[in-house]
Amino acid sequence: MKNKKYILTALVVVVFGVIFIPDIISRLRSGQVVDTDRHQVGVRSFSADELPVMGEVPEFSFINQHGDTITNADYKGKVYVVEFFFTTCPTICLVMTSNTVKLQRAFKDRDNFGVASISINPENDTPEVLTKYAETYGITHPNWHLLTGDLQDVMALSNTGFNLYAGVNPNVEGGFEHSGMFALIDGEGRIRSRTDQFGNPIFYYDGTTDEGVSLIEQDIRTLLNE
Repeated sequence: MKNKKYILTALVVVVFGVIFIPDIISRLRSGQVVDTDRHQVGVRSFSADELPVMGEVPEFSFINQHGDTITNADYKGKVYVVEFFFTTCPTICLVMTSNTVKLQRAFKDRDNFGVASISINPENDTPEVLTKYAETYGITHPNWHLLTGDLQDVMALSNTGFNLYAGVNPNVEGGFEHSGMFALIDGEGRIRSRTDQFGNPIFYYDGTTDEGVSLIEQDIRTLLNE
């Protein structure tokens, strides 16, 4: 009886190997196991109609690195990213800037793409400081504005307008803390996002991770009709 069980088990193993193993090896070589079997949450492309509208972008008016006044109206007709940062940030800002440079590179020839990087430390981040920061990190896109202005206006825009936390905190390194998320704005001045696996909007994109940057790049391309 035991011999029959062993023979049956061996037969099952052989059949499994003949049928499935070549396919598994092929999929591993092509990368399909990772792409189609797991880690697929949020990775699929969305059409423009599938990117929910989360609200209108709040009005703002600040000074950019060239000393020009820039408002939300200057971005009309452009798909753009909003982020909050400060030039002396010792932590996530450097990662966020590096990731935003990747987006700049991806859309370097698109005049209907832009970025609004808004400083939460305007006392230090004057246009001159922002110009040097832009030179240091290779910020060259004409529609990427590094913005500075009244601290209360900046904090209100971040915390109330976008609901992205920013605040003064002398107990943390750098003296300020803020969200590492990117907001995506369409050409009509509306905040857009994709949804998660449960159909809930994600609202914002993680600007500190490769995955977050990849997702927002996909959705920028969608809104630009690429």
